[in-house]
Amino acid sequence: MTTVRLGIIGLGVQGSAYADLIAKNKIKNMEIGALCVHRSSKVKEAERRFPGIPVFDNYVAMMKSGEVDAVVICVPHYLHPEIAMQGLNHDLHVLLEKPAAIHAKHIKEVNKLATNKPSLTFAMMYNQRTNELYQKVKEVIDNDGIGPIRRANWMITTWWRPQAYYDQSSWRATWEGEGGGVLVNQAPHQLDLFQWLCGMPKKVFATIQYGYQRDITVDDDVTAIFDYGNGATGIFTTCTHDIIGTDRLEIMGDKGKMIVEDSKKLTIKRLHQSESTLSDTLAMQDLKELITQQGSAQMYEEEVLEFNSVWGEQHTALLENFAANILDGTPLLAPGKEGVHAVELTNAIYLSSWLAEEVTVPVDENLFEVELSKKIAEEKRQSFSD
Repeated sequence: MTTVRLGIIGLGVQGSAYADLIAKNKIKNMEIGALCVHRSSKVKEAERRFPGIPVFDNYVAMMKSGEVDAVVICVPHYLHPEIAMQGLNHDLHVLLEKPAAIHAKHIKEVNKLATNKPSLTFAMMYNQRTNELYQKVKEVIDNDGIGPIRRANWMITTWWRPQAYYDQSSWRATWEGEGGGVLVNQAPHQLDLFQWLCGMPKKVFATIQYGYQRDITVDDDVTAIFDYGNGATGIFTTCTHDIIGTDRLEIMGDKGKMIVEDSKKLTIKRLHQSESTLSDTLAMQDLKELITQQGSAQMYEEEVLEFNSVWGEQHTALLENFAANILDGTPLLAPGKEGVHAVELTNAIYLSSWLAEEVTVPVDENLFEVELSKKIAEEKRQSFSD
């Protein structure tokens, strides 16, 4: 096989974007094998948009057709694990959109199946891992460039959505239809990057506002505190009501600090001596000079890097990486088995808010399911009363 025939399940915003990229020959070693739409009434429209491509209204039928070698799953969140398992059981390579699941235990079932099928490629569409800026941040951390991490803070509030966004579909921003709000819709990429760069915390405490500035039942404002068990902490803040949003990530280590602004600019400050060494050896008479502006240059060196991230480049790179892994074993940038981590973080953030207490990671899966079911039931009662 020299070209991967991709079956695209779901032809909404993301599915259509992938289909357009492939149809315009922007993805190396990949072609559209078939398309699957969610309603039979959409078949003719899909055939018109992509002439000559087989179109199905049933994803199992597409998987059995022999038209595809792999599938990308671009459907509502709750269906992700079920369709991924169907793909693997039909001996197809699987690329799964974010989030991997709503329940961590469901994606763990997919991971188990994928482990038992080592000849198949299972990957996540965590396209931000291909972003050169975040690859540089990870390189610095992995090479001990700023030493052991002590604190990481990410404020990502650039997801402004007006009320009309939520009103366009009855399932959107609901516990039953989407499984949550900003955490499962807008922020999964950043949650994945947070754990990819800094690791998984041991405990989480969260404060969440539900329907704070929008007429919805799910989260539109979130602040979570991560405890890594060794004294290191993290703070993750996100919302959908900040029209003048902020995207700023700071990672502080014993040997320096990194600051990411607007996912475009990276500032790396490397200490000439680690903070712990300075603390142990610095005499009081030297302190005043060191903390002045003149002395700061003697304390660390600074590197500023600018990155130009064009929309679609990350998706293109991830699709090409997926194809390359299938064809020649090129290592995956976002292995499917790692999709569980962001889901575990999301589950922990929600459960902490619902219980109003700190929770351990991973959380009690059965307890999370019970509490989410309560949210769905409350939502239904509210909808009925309205």
